[in-house]
Amino acid sequence: MTFRNGQRVEIYKKSADESWESYMDEFVGLHGIITDPDAVKNDPDALVEVSLDEKGTHRFPQDCLRVLTD
Repeated sequence: MTFRNGQRVEIYKKSADESWESYMDEFVGLHGIITDPDAVKNDPDALVEVSLDEKGTHRFPQDCLRVLTD
């Protein structure tokens, strides 16, 4: 899936990607907005920057994200 800037997403599961850190486990279930989808690279393995509601901005592997439809 290609993520776009401004999309609402959920961190819905722990990632299998090696860039996943143990502290990220606390973010599972949280929602946020894509702020940097790395569209220039168009690389499915690239990290996506997400501004989480009240938790700051973090970079996540794409396999732990799903788009929310409001």
